[in-house]
Amino acid sequence: MKIKAIRTKKRKKKVSVDDGWEAINPRAAGIDIGSREHMVCVPAETAAPNVRGFGTFTADLEALADWLEQCGVTSVAMEATGVYWIPVFQILEKRGLAVLLVNARQTKNVAGRKTDVQDCQWIQRLHTYGLLQGSFRPADAYCVLRTYLRYRDELVSARSAQALHMQKALQQMNVQLTQVLSDVTGVSGMAIIGAILAGERDPAKLAALVDRRVRATAAQIQKALAGDYRDEHLFVLRQAFSLHGTYEEKINACDEQIVREIAKLSDRVDLKSKPLPPRKEGRQTSRDQMQGQDMRAV
Repeated sequence: MKIKAIRTKKRKKKVSVDDGWEAINPRAAGIDIGSREHMVCVPAETAAPNVRGFGTFTADLEALADWLEQCGVTSVAMEATGVYWIPVFQILEKRGLAVLLVNARQTKNVAGRKTDVQDCQWIQRLHTYGLLQGSFRPADAYCVLRTYLRYRDELVSARSAQALHMQKALQQMNVQLTQVLSDVTGVSGMAIIGAILAGERDPAKLAALVDRRVRATAAQIQKALAGDYRDEHLFVLRQAFSLHGTYEEKINACDEQIVREIAKLSDRVDLKSKPLPPRKEGRQTSRDQMQGQDMRAV
């Protein structure tokens, strides 16, 4: 009878942080980010005491940067805690300090932590020995653009929520626009909803507002627009219609700002020295397809 050998899983040997290690970043500081107070640790030989707490107001952050400069700190590491790290990061980076944004899991996966050591001291110690790796953060110009893009996504989501409110209110009034229009928030749908909110109830007059390219017949549209117009559902429809228009305006304003920010970005590729490859014949680009769609729409 053969006995199979059981393979034991080799455990990785944990490396403890020892004071005898070579300092990779001798002028390193560590910051424990908080919502009301930031704890900062600098090398012991640069200040006594070498751990200080600073508030979160702008004046406090400027004082923090002044103290780091006085201590000769050249590199700072901090954990990415919520959004509280962003003002600290921006002010220190503006002062010319090398700022390292660290994932909190990195600081907890290193063995040898003492229970009586504050978080900022532990971060400073790890950064001194080069045991921390910074998270990716693009250049400031791209951070600005990213902020606009992320906010635009939130506006689009909020607008979509109002579109759902409009569809629900219409359904509760048994106005079956979704059966005759592919998009209730399109030109025809918004024109009909605007007329309904203005007091129009005649299905024939409402159906006349529909674009001629809609596939549904006039009879089908009039049948769909004969509803039970109750006041409570009209109230919800009016609120959602107004908010949808407001979000639409905000999205357009955000788009204009995005275009301005993109225009400020420098070209990363010189098309004169490195031109694009010639386009294959008989193949439309996405831009050509969009222009063709616009022409067909007109």
